[in-house]
Amino acid sequence: MATTATPDELELRLGLVKDSADFARAYLRWMDAGDCDGLSYPRLRLLEQLHCVGPNKMKALADELGLTPRNMTALVDAMEQEGLVARRAHPTDRRAVLVELTPTGLRTADELLEPRIGELTALFDELTPAERERFLAAVRTLLDGLRMRGVRA
Repeated sequence: MATTATPDELELRLGLVKDSADFARAYLRWMDAGDCDGLSYPRLRLLEQLHCVGPNKMKALADELGLTPRNMTALVDAMEQEGLVARRAHPTDRRAVLVELTPTGLRTADELLEPRIGELTALFDELTPAERERFLAAVRTLLDGLRMRGVRA
């Protein structure tokens, strides 16, 4: 398809690639900045998942957060050292490890989740409600295209 594109269409496609990549990098940096609360987006998502759903297996959490087992282990290791999460043996599956919030992790989640998620969603206030709906539909279409190409979201 790209080989038969007109020069204007090719310029538009290249602009989409460049601007999408620039936005993705900037958005991820902004999300991870976290207004100095120390919560990167994966840490925030893990706190949210454990807070809202409860303890879960490391594998299930990694799948939910889109992390590799190695990255999930590193994330849990770091948060465990900070006293936010704890590992415990699964009650019925001796091979599985559950991750759960500690009392400190629960307090942190109670204090930080709502304001931080509000901060992250505030960027989309730049768009009208109709623009937000169109943007969400376009992003979901692109994510579906990536999944069809074997890319994990």
